[in-house]
Amino acid sequence: MNEQEITATLDKLSQVIDEVGKVIVGQKNVMEELLISILAGGHCLLEGVPGLAKTLMVSSLAQTLELNFNRVQFTPDLMPSDIIGTEILETDHSSGERFFKFQKGPVFTNILLADEINRTPPKTQAALLEAMQEKSVSYGGESHALPKPFFVLATQNPVEQAGTYPLPEAQLDRFLMFIRVGYPTQAEEVEILKRTTGNAESTLTRVLKGEELLVLQQLVRSVEVSDTLLDYVSALVRTTRPDSSDNDLVKCDKVNSFVRWGAGPRAGQALVLCAKAKALLSGRYAMTLADLIFVAPAVLRHRILLNFQAEADNVSTDDVISDLLLSVPKPTSPLA
Repeated sequence: MNEQEITATLDKLSQVIDEVGKVIVGQKNVMEELLISILAGGHCLLEGVPGLAKTLMVSSLAQTLELNFNRVQFTPDLMPSDIIGTEILETDHSSGERFFKFQKGPVFTNILLADEINRTPPKTQAALLEAMQEKSVSYGGESHALPKPFFVLATQNPVEQAGTYPLPEAQLDRFLMFIRVGYPTQAEEVEILKRTTGNAESTLTRVLKGEELLVLQQLVRSVEVSDTLLDYVSALVRTTRPDSSDNDLVKCDKVNSFVRWGAGPRAGQALVLCAKAKALLSGRYAMTLADLIFVAPAVLRHRILLNFQAEADNVSTDDVISDLLLSVPKPTSPLA
């Protein structure tokens, strides 16, 4: 792509947000975080109470992209083969010979919506692990590559705990971002009532092609980042570890009091990639401090494990991250 084609493709990203806005009222930050996750080539977990249009948001996003889309409703009786596929016995009608053929499951798509992922047992949740990390599926001794691009956008409900299976930390870490979907404002809720109780229907237009998305993913990694900002990312991640022996780090009170395990090196990689994607989404080719601050909560909140004291004092990971961002000294220049 030349510079003009890249600029035209970047303009389509804002068109994607506008198209989804025909169906989804508000939640602009959530939409931006979803696009950031996709541009960075990662997977995304959305959490929110029922009725906040999490599923509709993901399916609407898929409609604006010229990509294949599958939805799996996770239930307690869902089996791994229901996701990745299975072998079936077929007969060659010309020779009468029987043979096994691999029947691909719904994971063989570009965008997979894993709806209510915490309602299915761990063995089925684990079936997604290789697909998410390796972008391939192994069955019967053979490896089957998944289409490119491939994203898992999963949702979960934090309210009901009976009959659910919380994702283990190892699986949570496979998600690039953990996005919390909040309630709409009063004005947004009135607009939702207007749109959803009448006869008007919105038709979404496909804006971005899969090939263009792959180019943008490569472009994200070319976004410039200064050594000073990389040092800041490293300091942020290392400060989340309560047992850190680094004398040059500023201690964060809430980390020392409420954190059991801090974030690993993968968190730093995710911070840089997501901040680069945020810069590109904003039409810039250089990462800034503001990009890091924007993506930090969604990147870190599922990578910090709190202790019992935090639960007793009603302290959340977001509270710890807010204190962390205040405690760690920021670079003097936003571009540094």
